[in-house]
Amino acid sequence: MIKTKNKKFIYLISPDKINNKKFYNTLDKIFNLKKIEFFQLRLKSKNTKTITQISKKIKKICKKHKVKFLINNHPIIAKKIGADGCHVGQNDMNAKKAKNILKNKIVGVTCHNSIKLVKKAIKNKADYIALGAFYSSKTKKVKFKANFNVLNSVKKFTKVPIVAIGGINSENYKKLLLNKADFLAISGFIWKNKNLKPIEAIRKLK
Repeated sequence: MIKTKNKKFIYLISPDKINNKKFYNTLDKIFNLKKIEFFQLRLKSKNTKTITQISKKIKKICKKHKVKFLINNHPIIAKKIGADGCHVGQNDMNAKKAKNILKNKIVGVTCHNSIKLVKKAIKNKADYIALGAFYSSKTKKVKFKANFNVLNSVKKFTKVPIVAIGGINSENYKKLLLNKADFLAISGFIWKNKNLKPIEAIRKLK
């Protein structure tokens, strides 16, 4: 079961490229701030061998800091290396199949802005639901826009934790927490910030 009543509300998503040792050192320092609950490795353009190699290194850092480690769209790799679970989108493997592979591990599902998709994910025993995008994103083009009405509607019929996604930064994150999002998925604000280094950006989220 995922705990939601704590100060660690950040669900950190990796940059789309990890090319050097400096990244692992930075990640270690970020985790040391004790603000991250989840870390998702999201490498859409890499092959399974590369993802597996990188996953093994990240798993050690996550274990050291007690951060839950999830792999995007690769439940088989997640099972193979002993990650905490995986995240699947609507165009990835379906949640039911991922759950069958990972058994009691975490499976999260992207549901965009759709109540119908949320209910389907819950039926498939998803451990958390990702809703969004709430804001314009630097990470990918926004096809689906979510709002606080969708978030509040979902909170009324389920206790499954909600992860808000899409363009979240130090200016807008508090609105999502006030509207009872359990976790905030953040990527671009940390890794593509032109003004702040990753560790400085994380510190802005208090």
